[in-house]
This record gives sequence, C-alpha cells and structure tokens, in this order.
Amino acid sequence: MNLYKKPFVIAEIGCNHKGDMEIAKELIKVAKIFCNVDAVKFQKRNNKELLTEEQYNQPHPNPVNSYGETYGAHREFLEFDVNQHRDLKAYCESIGITYSTSVWDLTSAKEIASLNPDFIKIPSACNNNIKMLEWLCDNYKGEIHISTGMTTKNEIEDLVDLFKRKHRNKDLVLYNCTSGYPVPFKDVCLLDINLLIEKYGGDVKHIGFSGHHLGIAVDVAAYTLGANVIERHYTIDRTWKGTDHAASLEPMGLRKLTRDVNAVYDALQFKNQDILPIEQVQRDKLKNQKV
Repeated sequence: MNLYKKPFVIAEIGCNHKGDMEIAKELIKVAKIFCNVDAVKFQKRNNKELLTEEQYNQPHPNPVNSYGETYGAHREFLEFDVNQHRDLKAYCESIGITYSTSVWDLTSAKEIASLNPDFIKIPSACNNNIKMLEWLCDNYKGEIHISTGMTTKNEIEDLVDLFKRKHRNKDLVLYNCTSGYPVPFKDVCLLDINLLIEKYGGDVKHIGFSGHHLGIAVDVAAYTLGANVIERHYTIDRTWKGTDHAASLEPMGLRKLTRDVNAVYDALQFKNQDILPIEQVQRDKLKNQKV
C-alpha cells in the first residue's frame, strides 16, 4: 500500500492563451492528451474593481509584453467573460479534464462560483482579501486552493483560522509558493512544505506546491516531501508575447513532470515481502552460484 497521496497535477494556463479562445482550447487539449495532467486553470479578474484608476490608465511596465496602450487595456484584452469561462469548462468536461480558475476579486469569485467548478484558486496576491474568502466559504461548496507566496507565517495562520471558523478547513488546499517569475532555486524554499505539513497537515485537505522555477526536478522533490498537488504555469511556446510565458513549462516539460511524479508515486512504498517475485528469478539464478 502506498502511504503517499496520489499526485494531482494542474496546468496553469492563466493568461497564456493571449486572449484567444481557440488557443485556450488548444492548450486544454494538449494538457489532457499529450501532458496527461489532471486539471487546467485559468484566471479571472474584474480589472476596474482590482485596479485603481491610476493603475488602470498607466502604461504597461514592460511595453514589449503589452496587449494594449495602457495596463488596463492590456488586462481587458486578456480577459474572458463568464460565458467564455462556461464554454471552457464545458470543453474541459467533454474531453475529461478538470477545469478551474484563479479569482482575483469578489466579483470574479461570484462569477466563477456560479459555474460550480471542482475547485477555485486564490492567488498569493489576493489571499488577504478577507471579504472574498468569507464569501467563498459561505457560498461556494467546492475546494478552495490558496497560494502562500508573499505571505507571513502569521498571515498563513490567520487564513487557516478563518477556514476553521467557517468549518471549511477540510476543503482547503494550502500551497507552498515563492512569488517570482522565474524563481531561482535558492528561493524556492521547498522545506517550507515540511512546516506546512507539520502545522496544518491535519487541519486542511491537502498541501500543495505552486512553482515558478525552471525545469521539473524541484516539482518531484516537492511531491516527495508531501505536496501532492503540483501546479505549474504552462504554455505552448515560452517565447510568446506576455509576462508569464518565460516562467512556464512547454508541453514536453509538463508531460515529463506528470510522468515523473507518477513514477515516484509508484516507487514510494515499502517492500511487502522480503524477496519480491521480480527478485526471486534473479535470486535463483545469481545467489546460488559457486564462489
């Protein structure tokens, strides 16, 4: 019997669809058929609610990645409305992959909750939006996943306490995360997974890992440490225009990640007998040689 939880791999499409529904569906299809992941995840923002007027109207900080003349126009270009998300969810269901979305504000949380996805994600940037968290606890019945990048130990404790008060902590998935794009290995801080498991493993549903590093070795280590939910940004082409592509895996990388964490899951168990059947053949052949 394997003592580890089965890995659950999420391909974070985010805004890597470039505002194009056909690209979004292609990303879903490739994630399912070629990468063999369990879920895909998008993002939902109400930009007028999320940004101040000044932030909305200022130029994009990196104009080469901008899809509009202002940051607000850029964000609106990449935004799908709730009906488009309904279409994406239906497409996911038609090919047998789980749909989800990160929500950045209360309006977006209400819109996505109306679609009843299996889980909704709260990004690190918004895990202090208590009004949104309380509304989801009271009105949405699925799992609530929360990243803990840019978050103090005390703030994480306050988050878990909120879910306990709402009797929703058993629907909470808490992710170890370092907010950076991409994150150097020395800043990934994988051992914080141990701290989350020690302190909250008995209180929450799962401990996860949301990585923005390069390569896939770190994800295998994160799983081995006990983070059974693994989330990585994913794109078709890392050279595409946009801010998240450079910190994303391309399909072959994501396919290998899924392959490797599932291989490790199969390997992480004790021998159930002294001599396994596969060994008996070799024992009979090799251990009785004359010496």
